[in-house]
Amino acid sequence: VSQTLRRLWRSRAAVPLQPGQSFKFTVLETLDRIKEEFQFLQAQYHSLKLECEKLASEKTEMQRHYIMYYEMSYGLNIEMHKQAEIVKRLSAICAQIIPFLSQEVSVTAARDIYTCTSNMLAQKRGENHSHLRSLLYSCRTLNIFSPLFVAQEPNSPAGSPPHSPHGNGLDRAPTLRKELPGSSSTGEAPSTPNPRTLRSPMSVPPGSYPAHFGVVSHAGLNGELASPGGFGGALTLSPQISAAASAYSRSPMVAYDSRSHLRAPGLPSSLPGSSGGKPAYSFHVSADGQMQPVPFPPDALLGPGIPRHARQIHTLSHGEVVCAVTISTSTRHVYTGGKGCVKVWDISQPGSKNPMAQLDCLNRDNYIRSCKILPDGRTLIVGGEASTLSIWDLATPTPRIKAELTSSAPACYALAISPDNKVCFSCCSDGNIVVWDLHNQTLVRQFQGHTDGASCIDISNDGTKLWTGGLDNTVRCWDLREGRQLQQHDFTSQIFSLGYCPTGEWLAVGMESSNVEVLHVSKPDKYQLHLHESCVLSLKFAYCGKWFVSTGKDNLLNAWRTPYGASIFQSKESSSVLSCDVSPDDKYIVTGSGDKKATVYEVVY
Repeated sequence: VSQTLRRLWRSRAAVPLQPGQSFKFTVLETLDRIKEEFQFLQAQYHSLKLECEKLASEKTEMQRHYIMYYEMSYGLNIEMHKQAEIVKRLSAICAQIIPFLSQEVSVTAARDIYTCTSNMLAQKRGENHSHLRSLLYSCRTLNIFSPLFVAQEPNSPAGSPPHSPHGNGLDRAPTLRKELPGSSSTGEAPSTPNPRTLRSPMSVPPGSYPAHFGVVSHAGLNGELASPGGFGGALTLSPQISAAASAYSRSPMVAYDSRSHLRAPGLPSSLPGSSGGKPAYSFHVSADGQMQPVPFPPDALLGPGIPRHARQIHTLSHGEVVCAVTISTSTRHVYTGGKGCVKVWDISQPGSKNPMAQLDCLNRDNYIRSCKILPDGRTLIVGGEASTLSIWDLATPTPRIKAELTSSAPACYALAISPDNKVCFSCCSDGNIVVWDLHNQTLVRQFQGHTDGASCIDISNDGTKLWTGGLDNTVRCWDLREGRQLQQHDFTSQIFSLGYCPTGEWLAVGMESSNVEVLHVSKPDKYQLHLHESCVLSLKFAYCGKWFVSTGKDNLLNAWRTPYGASIFQSKESSSVLSCDVSPDDKYIVTGSGDKKATVYEVVY
């Protein structure tokens, strides 16, 4: 209005008055001018708003087209790599076969091989295997390397020997590795890091849970490369094979996993060690990066202390996403952490529908990320999306907070208690590991090294070493007596969970890339396990050390044999499984999930 008035005064002053002419500048005239000016500005605003909305719509459309183009180019890159590897394999096979054939058959075979490779390079995946079949049939009629070709023929007929449901897909693997030239593995080449992969360690489906966790798009998408057992088969992309298959290296490309609805459940059959049936899912990685499928020993799933399966006995309706669970030493009480509170459940009473207590802590809208019960059952420590840890006294008639520990970090992602129950360790969102004296409720020291949030933690059984994993793609070992870092293991994926074997020198690590890796803490070799289809969100060893469980965004609870990872049993839940715990007597497993409940399983031996 003031600007309009100034313009009016200037216009009046610019026009000189004639003799006898009065200066007309009434209030109504001024208001009319102001109204005209306002209407003009309003029309201009609406025009600019429409233009802005149009530009935003065009931006969204351009982003969609860019993602489509990116995925297509990535798929073509992987496809070209596969075809080139297939041609190299065929050429190596021919170099061994041709010298044993007669001249006439050699010429025919060479012609068939040439035509076959030309067609494979020119056509799309999975089409026209007639030339390959012709070559295989010619060689098989001469009974030359027949085991090799029977194992390798695509779409082989039914009637092959059945595979063990818990086997590692190795029915014919030794024959393949022995006969094929150049079949030694090359190990895993690190993929190019994605700048978008520094996320919260809690990964949940979009739209299902609050934005505190952040939605994780699968950045570990890698091409699944055809193996000798899969020439011309369905060449699909699968995030399970984040490590290279035998004799192949990982593609350096990364992309969004937008094809999850096209992927068949389980691992495809083109893994090394697979002969057209169940694929291998457990691999041994040697110190020099050589990767081979693991032949499971006969007692992998037998013997004392090895479960047969797990039976669901309780469903605890928490009412919010259950991000933390723990079970008491007596196995009578289960504690479930959700938004702003921990609920206590008595699972000794069958059919219990309501919690026996609710412990309100942190802020009302902040999630509990970890809770630990001391062996005496009298003290519960709770941490989450706040700078304060709550220590609860459960021995009183009404549970109460007896102390609060405050750090400078805005959140605590995980907790661990020392074997003597005197010290608590908290993984902070700023990457620090804070050490608390539980008796005096004071901060003792901080371990600094992680360059991003520390997401998971476990302590050795003798209480001398601490293991932590972080969003900086590293696992670190700390000496608690000297207060320094001892080891660092670098990965190409964020670390979401880990567990230290209570009876051996094995460390299991769950990653955002869907892999579970089992490391020997004093030797360079390790095992790599591929049964999860998405982020591995939690992991826990049984107290006997013979098996461990992992849970993930793929709704799965997996039980593995230590250390080589034979699959003992699986349980599919209705939503992402965010947390898990195993009772001290190894008789119960508790999980917390995204559909606002916890599940109690009885382990059957």
